[in-house]
Amino acid sequence: MPPTGNEWLALTTEGTLEPEIPICDPHHHFWVQRPEPVDYQQYLLPELTADVNSGHNVRSTVFIEVRCEYRADGPDEMKPVGEVEYVQTIADASAAGQHGHTKAAAAIIGHADLKLGEGVRPVLEAMKAASPNRFRGVRHSVGWDESPELANRDIKGALGTNGYRAGAKVLSDIGLILENSLYFHQASELADFARALPDLPIVLNHIGGLVRVGPYANRDNEVLPAWRKGIEEMAKCPNIVLKLGGVGQTRFAYGWELREKPIGSEELAESLSPLMEHCIQQFGPDRCMFESNYPVDKISYSYNVLWNAFKRLSSGYSATERAAMFHGTAARVYNIDD
Repeated sequence: MPPTGNEWLALTTEGTLEPEIPICDPHHHFWVQRPEPVDYQQYLLPELTADVNSGHNVRSTVFIEVRCEYRADGPDEMKPVGEVEYVQTIADASAAGQHGHTKAAAAIIGHADLKLGEGVRPVLEAMKAASPNRFRGVRHSVGWDESPELANRDIKGALGTNGYRAGAKVLSDIGLILENSLYFHQASELADFARALPDLPIVLNHIGGLVRVGPYANRDNEVLPAWRKGIEEMAKCPNIVLKLGGVGQTRFAYGWELREKPIGSEELAESLSPLMEHCIQQFGPDRCMFESNYPVDKISYSYNVLWNAFKRLSSGYSATERAAMFHGTAARVYNIDD
């Protein structure tokens, strides 16, 4: 039987490049039990620690909501508070030094339904109470596509609804962050939303939602120019910052997860560079942050290989610019002192 999971990833080994560079990994998840990815159905502090200790100088990480350990009872809108409560206990264990030097979940992003409008305030206050030192905001993803082949995260046009905008205004008033994930063709919606709420920090995930599967398969000559145009439009909004990563997901259609032997960092950097370069040129290093999106992206490459690839593709930037993309931007946005 061919190797899978960590055994498969171990088929490609390489030394860690520039291990001295400080890293804040601004995007990973924890979960107790999920059906997918098949090889990583549980991902908690021991699993994260094994990955971040693979050679790079990962000083801190940011947990991003994934509907983990919600409250089993109580009002529906308050159930996501359970995730923040749970991750706070993991972060406390990490901070106690039980699993190495990395401060795991040094910042926590939960989930709340912003369409509640002003009604989201007690939810956010409960999350702040659950994690007074680490809770930084919420992710309310709005990815929507008319194709049944793609998963919809909310109703069509959620960003333009009065409820969502009122809820986002509450976030802004409290001094919290909005994390978001969408599809590339929704870029104009996010830009319009960002202009309407200029004081709200918005963190856009996974290079702006490029999709190359389903209705967008084999259409790079149309999809990539549309994606690039969307990046350019969103970059004009100074309150949006961008995460560089997430490309190991199957929706990007590179097929790396199907190989007999995992991809190495040199080839990965070559593949990622055109996408990342466009993002960096538009947003600037001080509004970009490299992300792992682990363990979702773990189906495609190892943690060590991924960060080696980021170091390869960023080698032409100055030390100050690289420091921002690997650590500084994330530490500033999420208010992390590591």
